[in-house]
Amino acid sequence: MSTIYLDNAATTKVRDEIVDAMSTIIKNEYGNPSSTHSYGRSSKSIVELSRKEISNILNVKSSEIIFTSGGTEGDNMIIRNCVNNLDVRHIITSKIEHHAVTHTIDDLLRTDKIKVSFVKLSKSGDVDLEDLENILKNSNQKCLVSLMHINNEIGNITDIDAVSKICKKYNSLFHSDTVQSVGHYDLDFEKIKVDFFVASAHKFHGPKGIGFAFVRKNTNLGPYLTGGMQEKGLRAGTESVHNIVGMSEALKISTKNLKSEKKHISELKNYFISEIKKKIKDVKFNGLCDDNNKSTYTLVNVLLPIKRETGGLFMFKLDMKGIACSKGSACQSGSDSGSHVLREIQNNEDNQKVSLRFSFSIFNTKDEVDYVINQIDSLVN
Repeated sequence: MSTIYLDNAATTKVRDEIVDAMSTIIKNEYGNPSSTHSYGRSSKSIVELSRKEISNILNVKSSEIIFTSGGTEGDNMIIRNCVNNLDVRHIITSKIEHHAVTHTIDDLLRTDKIKVSFVKLSKSGDVDLEDLENILKNSNQKCLVSLMHINNEIGNITDIDAVSKICKKYNSLFHSDTVQSVGHYDLDFEKIKVDFFVASAHKFHGPKGIGFAFVRKNTNLGPYLTGGMQEKGLRAGTESVHNIVGMSEALKISTKNLKSEKKHISELKNYFISEIKKKIKDVKFNGLCDDNNKSTYTLVNVLLPIKRETGGLFMFKLDMKGIACSKGSACQSGSDSGSHVLREIQNNEDNQKVSLRFSFSIFNTKDEVDYVINQIDSLVN
């Protein structure tokens, strides 16, 4: 059995079509998009066409799409500028957001410019929307709500349409990290009234190092990087034309194939859950992974009945068997402190056990799932 990659929530394989499209741009379109000569104008037109294609898929205005290096930069840009330029003084979030959000908020707290409120969570990590409304109702400061659409570790889906309506009711700004959902769901942001969201191409079979932020018209976010007037003056720096094209093409293909690929990946996830239940006594699932209505179809976070301190060795043994998975977010995989998400939702007993995240893509197969389940079974039992 060759290597099996089940860490698609961390990053995905770039499609061959994307590599071809990017190679063509690298070879032929080397003008700086800010230059006024023909080479520059050609590159600029490619950048703007890609922007238009992305905006059409998400049903937003092309002027609202700002190219970035990825989700982390987008989250930083939005949250910091809401505080520094839009006078936000109260941020409302949860304790299970991606570290691109939590660490940014922690950094801003040290400036004494803001206060932070954390929305209550259910035992499974569901956001308490009633508590969110109560916090907003009792706040007398300008608020920013920051709640992710799909949790990158446990897969829970937050109803961002409902959140947006609550925010609008109390005149609060709303930012959502949608890195795990753009390219995987049919999203219409003309209907879902978020003010800001972010995406990263490498989560939907595009290149690394490129993403975008959505900044709704007339929010006046202000510049994040200075030094040029690229990206409406919000994000200075020469645009990476080949990466932008790669992202646009990846999103187009993911959108075109969404129905069939979602069906394939959903079947793999459900099969994984049913088989591991048969093989591993007392197996559990973190979050709402086994509820298809409340969890993404792309990942499952498994709580195994073995001691947590053996987790590193367990993953090493899986790796030696050719299986790639993770203990949580790739952005914190080098940390010894464990998952901040799991600490919030697990009881003390479960927190002393091994949790592993398996995340699937169109390139995975049922035979691979069988192999993985058998290897887990042999290591646990």
